[in-house]
Amino acid sequence: MVEIRVFSDGSGLATAAAERFIDLATMAVAKRGQFSVALSGGSTPRAMYTLLAAEENAARIDWTKVHVFWGDERCVPPDHPGSSFRMARETLLDHVPLPEGNLHRVRGELDPEEAARAYAAELQSFFGTEWPCFDLVLLGMGSDGHTASLFPGSPALDERRRSVVAVTAHYEDRPAQRVSLTAPAINTARQIIFLVAGASKAGIVSAVLEGPPECYPAQLIQPAAGQLAWMMDAPAASLLQGGG
Repeated sequence: MVEIRVFSDGSGLATAAAERFIDLATMAVAKRGQFSVALSGGSTPRAMYTLLAAEENAARIDWTKVHVFWGDERCVPPDHPGSSFRMARETLLDHVPLPEGNLHRVRGELDPEEAARAYAAELQSFFGTEWPCFDLVLLGMGSDGHTASLFPGSPALDERRRSVVAVTAHYEDRPAQRVSLTAPAINTARQIIFLVAGASKAGIVSAVLEGPPECYPAQLIQPAAGQLAWMMDAPAASLLQGGG
């Protein structure tokens, strides 16, 4: 079953997403002693990160037990404007008491293939298994149906043996060389949440959720045993049957 939640505007979406993050972190720490999350880049999660950094919300999470990863990253230095790590650091990570050792970034300053191997080794070292098992993976979706850095037509879509791959993706004016989790690695997560906002995404949201299967990369996200949720604002969900 896929959970679909629609909110009136971006503010409501960000608030609900922040509350879900806090709830999942609290439950994971209580059950397993830690919370592992793969963050998403892009504009939509920015407001959620800012809310999580607010003092009253940050105090609700035991950040010493939180381990932060990324679903994908552009192959740029960590201080580059296009870095997803930089965006998360500026909006959230610099404002909460997260130990430096709990940050597990993709080393985008390296050669793409080297960065992919290093990140795969980091995942295996942390989880102790061939495949990661995140408590939460946050995802966005592009207007072409891509998610993380899994783009239409990419060989990465057929990857079944590796958890991390280097990819080349010419999308808008953003850096083309990237490192991404593969679909099988994402699908091992206990909870996967798509955050989607804006009327420009309405058509692709409808196509992915209600159109034929196996047409878009986002449709490959089908957790093996975990839960899948789509959290959207009303404009993004406006073309779904019944408006979502």
